[in-house]
Amino acid sequence: MRNVNLTIPLALTIWMRRFCGSVLLVTMLNASVSSAAPKAVECHLSNAGIDAWDFIELTLKVSDPDATNPFTDVTVGGEFGQADDSHPSKLSGFCDATDGSLYRLRFMAASAGDYTYAVHFQQGGFLQTFRGAFKVSDGRRRGALRVDPAYPWHFIWAGTGEHYFWNGTTAFLLMGWEDDQVIRDVLDRYHRWKINRVRVLLNGRAAEHFATEPVESGHGFHLYVNPWPAQRPADRVHAGFDFARFDLAYWAKFERMLRYARDRDIIISVILDWNDSKEHPAAGSADEWRYYRYAVARLGAFANITWELGDDLDSFRDAAWAHATGTLLTHWDNSRHLATSHPVNNDHQDRAAEWFGMTSLQEWHRPLHVWMLEQRRKQAQIGRLIPQVNEEYGYEDHYPDWNPTPAPGCSADGNRRAAWEMAMAGTYQTTGETAKRGTGVAPDTGGGWVNGRADATMQLLELQSHLVEFFTAFDWWKTEPHDELVNHGAFCLSQPGQIYATYLPHGGNVSVKLAPGDYRANWFHARTGETIDLGTASAPGWTSPKAPDLDDWALLLRKVTIPR
Repeated sequence: MRNVNLTIPLALTIWMRRFCGSVLLVTMLNASVSSAAPKAVECHLSNAGIDAWDFIELTLKVSDPDATNPFTDVTVGGEFGQADDSHPSKLSGFCDATDGSLYRLRFMAASAGDYTYAVHFQQGGFLQTFRGAFKVSDGRRRGALRVDPAYPWHFIWAGTGEHYFWNGTTAFLLMGWEDDQVIRDVLDRYHRWKINRVRVLLNGRAAEHFATEPVESGHGFHLYVNPWPAQRPADRVHAGFDFARFDLAYWAKFERMLRYARDRDIIISVILDWNDSKEHPAAGSADEWRYYRYAVARLGAFANITWELGDDLDSFRDAAWAHATGTLLTHWDNSRHLATSHPVNNDHQDRAAEWFGMTSLQEWHRPLHVWMLEQRRKQAQIGRLIPQVNEEYGYEDHYPDWNPTPAPGCSADGNRRAAWEMAMAGTYQTTGETAKRGTGVAPDTGGGWVNGRADATMQLLELQSHLVEFFTAFDWWKTEPHDELVNHGAFCLSQPGQIYATYLPHGGNVSVKLAPGDYRANWFHARTGETIDLGTASAPGWTSPKAPDLDDWALLLRKVTIPR
């Protein structure tokens, strides 16, 4: 676990002064002065031992709290490290009671060992420190998502080193459901269809009806989520937020969702803001940074998150803001979760920046195979390889006037085919189900990409689950795009001499240039997951029989190893 120094880098200080002024900067980073003091503070450790990539929690209980605003007038922080660690990890705690009677501090350890801690509670001139120890065991838990250092176009699970085949979806307003059981049902269904990453808003309010989608507030769902207390909680345009405090019931609900997703190995992309929202904390303000720091302190100890600065970010924040905010967010985040932005203009990706862990592209025009290869080329030109992800390329049966992809391109089958094209470029995708079945509008059995709920008429996730089955059957992360090894019209990923994975969008046959040796060949029906054994293929050139029909098929050839 890296050490995070809470001192703000000079470049960020200069940038924040541009927005805030030096006086506001000091106010933002330090608790307000309060002459009062609590009667007593007690500190409790959640347990004496945890597994690596789980988190320990310190709870501070305050007797007779008297802070005017416990979210700004009190500072809780701590240092965590092993006995021989000369640079312990430093992180912040957070207030978890509106009256200031409860604070928490969470630490997620990346490795086994004996740890010590020192936790500090400060209110004005009152300072109290608590010290203790706990043990971390190697439980072989899947930890945070990381870029694979050996194959940096791809991801691994920290903790186990397993490779992670990204298969994402979007449920922006998942937290708009009042009933936790609906949220759990959504996540269970995602898990069943091999979805392992979901984009979810931490903050967001839809200002109006979704284009062409019958989704409205009602029947246990709201088109808004409120991380702050609001004078008018249901007003989607003028909520009247108190940005100096937090809606603790909502944050606790978000945590329950994270825990449930974590148990199903689902990564949640925490989207910190949304272009459709009409009320935002001012850019670079004390309110905005308080929100980001609270999010890191409260959610950063969950292994199963990534950060997203905002959806369609460049429609309400500029590139300088994105760079400074991303840098500071990851500077605060002791667990080093991957972070990204999601601009409308794909040229606004902060590709060279250290904080930027992966692209979050949006490109709807088809076809997408060559376009995603171009994204790899752009990234390689910088000399910094990171995964390339198209997170918005069309939602199932979503055809607003501005959609450049005509039917059936954004049908369930059209989106599935686009996903295969991108995967065959050595890149990843995040899809979205139809919301046509509606929420709050008859038949009120869906919500799809808007809020995650589905019914039996939806097909996309089941269809795309076969993509995961195909790729996880071989070492896909070792392959590179090699379309030159196959005839025109087919796509190829290869680790030459070991693996050749090809994709035929419309059946037919394929000729493959093989390195010396023999290879086991299998057809894979991309729409159904059906496999057909084709026997042995031999170098140097091999032509497959015709696919069983004109649907899309994949062909996998793996080197035959002769036992010695």
